[in-house]
Amino acid sequence: MRITAILERPVGLEGAPANAVVNFASHTVSLVALVTDVVQAGKPVVGVAFDSIGRFAQSGILRDRMIPRILAARPETLLGEGDRLDPAAVLACALADEKPGGHGDRAAAAAALELACWDLLAKLDDEPACATIARRFRRDPADAVPVYAAGGYYYPARGVDGLREEMRGYRDLGYDAVKIKIGGATVPEDLARIEAVIDMVGDGGRVAVDANGRFDRAAALQWATALAPYGLRWFEEPGDPLDFELNSAVTAGYDGAVATGENLFSVPDVTNLIRYGGMRPGRDIFQMDAGLSYGLTEYARMLEALEAHGFDRRSAFPHGGHLINLHIAVGLGLGGCESYPGVFQPFGGYGEGCVLVDGRIAPTDAPGFGLEQKSGLTRVIAELTD
Repeated sequence: MRITAILERPVGLEGAPANAVVNFASHTVSLVALVTDVVQAGKPVVGVAFDSIGRFAQSGILRDRMIPRILAARPETLLGEGDRLDPAAVLACALADEKPGGHGDRAAAAAALELACWDLLAKLDDEPACATIARRFRRDPADAVPVYAAGGYYYPARGVDGLREEMRGYRDLGYDAVKIKIGGATVPEDLARIEAVIDMVGDGGRVAVDANGRFDRAAALQWATALAPYGLRWFEEPGDPLDFELNSAVTAGYDGAVATGENLFSVPDVTNLIRYGGMRPGRDIFQMDAGLSYGLTEYARMLEALEAHGFDRRSAFPHGGHLINLHIAVGLGLGGCESYPGVFQPFGGYGEGCVLVDGRIAPTDAPGFGLEQKSGLTRVIAELTD
């Protein structure tokens, strides 16, 4: 088989949520399609993916560097088992002549291409991507994984009452755990928001808070002290994601769980977090996101690094809140997955066929990642591939 075309389109996110650092009103995502010469039901088989949520579209890197490399490669160099596209080989080709280190936007660009290969492989076997992933990595796929509703962003006209209403909506959908943002208001205002959400869901252990790297060391430690009495599910990204000393200082004085990793894009970065970030096995949470970090090939190596240092892969809860990471969490037997049921459309959340039961959810049987079956994405993918 060979790739006949690679298509990319930047897609804007709906709405304008904001955390303590970023307003997402102008954010975009790169939607990618790999078109092949394999024909099923009279149409070429197409692998579709995107570069997750939270960064910007990577159109320039894809158009000017990575896509031309892949299209210029000898087709046989991109194949693996069964003469099918090998995601690792496609990734290596996309990164040809790139220096090591500096894992930034190119990690997300490469991830979109690599993940599209997994969607393609699953479609060739007419199965959900979680089954393909589990088989490739010799895992038994989970029936379902725990999920939590990530929201609680800052909106200019929404106060505590609006936050309560948002959380009530997630509860009515069946979510029994939620996450909200902190650091974008005064401490008393944020503590009032936390208390309102705990009152709504009934238990601090079902509420996580996310500072999105907002705090310096002093503020992070002050916040850890302020949060301790609430018994929260976790305290996420208290400081800059590469300030491992700050993270270690927080974990040294905070008995609750700390979560981080969504802004680490390589195995060496994750290894440094393990070595120097004070992460505690059995307590803290790793949130690396394959869509921001070179794809599933690199993400699987991150899990190997965790396990080699005594961490259980069930401490991994991928950031991103979308279908691709749900399939990865199910296929690799991870601890759970984030969900964006109310924000970042058309990519956030899961397809209508994904049923939430007792706080757990599974993908549908749709081939691949099932992106074509998700409301909002169906039209965008059709416009790209047609």
